[in-house]
Amino acid sequence: QVELVESGGGLVQPGGSLRLSCAASGRIFSINNIGWYRQAPGKQRELVATITRSGTTNYADSVKGRFTISTDNAKNTVCLQMNSLKPEDTAVYYCNAELSHEAGNNYYHYWGQGTQVTVAS
Repeated sequence: QVELVESGGGLVQPGGSLRLSCAASGRIFSINNIGWYRQAPGKQRELVATITRSGTTNYADSVKGRFTISTDNAKNTVCLQMNSLKPEDTAVYYCNAELSHEAGNNYYHYWGQGTQVTVAS
């Protein structure tokens, strides 16, 4: 019913910048919350940043001041601007959306396929 397509991952040097994007398509009535999670090998998936329909943002302490999340509601897209990247930011980044398919309060979660971000010199 819904697909989340991510782009922008890759290899970058420490201190560099990278911009990730995620576009949601399909049977979407409203997106309540959308954001990014990441998972490094041997570690649990963790929240990076999220943003609500009203624009309220939430960031992991480890990325505050370096990452910025934004949305384009008309296009059902979310972006993550990552600056001052560190080797510890290396992980697979996943897009996640909490959305409804029709009018009402029934929300469902969808995940993107993940995109690799590697920070190394």
